[in-house]
Amino acid sequence: MKKLLTIALLLALVSALALSACAEGGDALARIRERGTLVIATEGNWQPWTYHDENDVLTGFDVEIGTLLAEGLGVEPDFQETTWDAILAGVDAGRFDIACNGVGYTKTRAEKYSFSTPYVYTEIALVVKGDNDAINTAEDLNGRTTANTASSTYAAIGEQYGATVTPVDDLIQTIMLVEQGRVDATINAKASIDDYLSEHPEANIRIAQILPQGEPVAYPVRKGEDTDTLIAAINEILEAKRQDGTLAALSEKYFGADLTREG
Repeated sequence: MKKLLTIALLLALVSALALSACAEGGDALARIRERGTLVIATEGNWQPWTYHDENDVLTGFDVEIGTLLAEGLGVEPDFQETTWDAILAGVDAGRFDIACNGVGYTKTRAEKYSFSTPYVYTEIALVVKGDNDAINTAEDLNGRTTANTASSTYAAIGEQYGATVTPVDDLIQTIMLVEQGRVDATINAKASIDDYLSEHPEANIRIAQILPQGEPVAYPVRKGEDTDTLIAAINEILEAKRQDGTLAALSEKYFGADLTREG
């Protein structure tokens, strides 16, 4: 009898542990809705994507869309500001549900993360100091230096063209290094460079080339079967906002152009 009771207790314990594991794991979308918040990773210092306005309020293109995604899921947005290099690592570790920070889609990233459908397609600019006439195309970067955040697609493009990348924290530091001649160039989203020049028309930089390859931008979440319904829900919200003109209107607001459609 004692042996039977012991076995019964063990089976009950195993069952309880299994149920607990299911509750802690389960479906990502269900967890988000139960928690009541969508935890969103963003830099907060990359205008016009994500930045602080004159009242120090977090705003920007990705902040507005991230808020719309949370509303569409029936929860509140919880923006967590961090450095670029910590964003994808945090998504991978489960600290963030999603990253809203102009993340370019690449096949390499797609091996590790599940991506939403692209919501904008950005032009990529090669930027040099205003009086630099030695660099006019990306091919001229061979043997030279660029400034970019270390794990960005822009850093990877510079390396593909033979440049040595100097790691930086944000766009302001990037432009400062270019202007001071401490690096030869930077590769960045044209929309961000245009926005910077509109705010700082005195900046001693110029766009030397718009690179031939554009970049689809999408929202990454942690890869796994438990995130399939979350990605499906995000895609449904994005498509609804694309169809009703909201995405295009926000793109015009922050970029001065509709970048929501490829080509």
